[in-house]
Amino acid sequence: MAQSPSIPKYLQEDDIPQECRDLIPSLPREKGWVGTSLHLYQGFWITTSHLKGVLACQSHFRARDTDILLVTTPKSGTTWLKAILFALLNRAKFSDSPKQQHPLLCQNPHDLLPFLEFKLYFQQDAPDVTSLPPPRLFATHLPYQSLPLSVRDSKCKLVYLCRNPKDTFVSLWHFTNKLRPEDKGDNCLQESLDKFCRGVSLCGPYWDHVLGYYRASLEMPEKALFLKFEDMKENPHPHLRRLAEFLECPFSEEEMRHGAAEEILRLCSFDNLSTLEVNKRGKLASGEENRSFFRRGEVGDWVNLLSVEMADRIDQLTEEKLHDSGLTF
Repeated sequence: MAQSPSIPKYLQEDDIPQECRDLIPSLPREKGWVGTSLHLYQGFWITTSHLKGVLACQSHFRARDTDILLVTTPKSGTTWLKAILFALLNRAKFSDSPKQQHPLLCQNPHDLLPFLEFKLYFQQDAPDVTSLPPPRLFATHLPYQSLPLSVRDSKCKLVYLCRNPKDTFVSLWHFTNKLRPEDKGDNCLQESLDKFCRGVSLCGPYWDHVLGYYRASLEMPEKALFLKFEDMKENPHPHLRRLAEFLECPFSEEEMRHGAAEEILRLCSFDNLSTLEVNKRGKLASGEENRSFFRRGEVGDWVNLLSVEMADRIDQLTEEKLHDSGLTF
């Protein structure tokens, strides 16, 4: 049965390779948030078609020591940090160019910093990753335990961004509603909350995903940097400098005097990116409208949607899941 053209390719259930078809019957299955199925693979939930990209990535991706991977759970500030990482790593390259020629002004951050499992090892027309110059910048939603072995065995850097689970849930609910066919309407908020709390969301359970990378950052601080969306929004300058030092490209004194950090944060701000023509129109190759990645970008937006009882449920579950880990929200 043909899928709605409004549904991104990685959420559709046609064109599934035989390798996936052979594996799917053995995996637990639940109804997804956009009308497609979710399967429990290596302890985390992924869509039927997403499985294709995950298996290909795990089998074929060969990490280099100079690679940098941005890792997030869905809807935790991915677009914003993609822009920041691209601008930070390429600041020397575009420092002498006219400001209007910066790639972030004419391309969506998701096009400049592609997902391994949603584009590079999913789409047939994706660029050859072996030909990309160092440092190669990639993104992924994969949990730590599902990363390709070469990532864990190499010295490549992992930058992990997490977000308060209440805001993550609310952003995910809004985003998936935009992807659903119009005749299906919005997801029931209570049913979606039940799924999220059971861990049944894309790359969920949320808490297991976050804890995997939090522990990795404690065990291997030279390899994994753990950041919180809320901290970066509240005090972005020191976190940008910390990120630059972790990636071994610290700001020089001259750069600091000339406001290089401030320029990156201005260029990558929600207010700037969301008003660019490229992010108000057009679509990614996977099918999502560029504007769907720029809703509000605020901290604490959950208060506008969740009841006290709903918020308390997430808070209690967060306390239970993160108990004794040292991680709090």
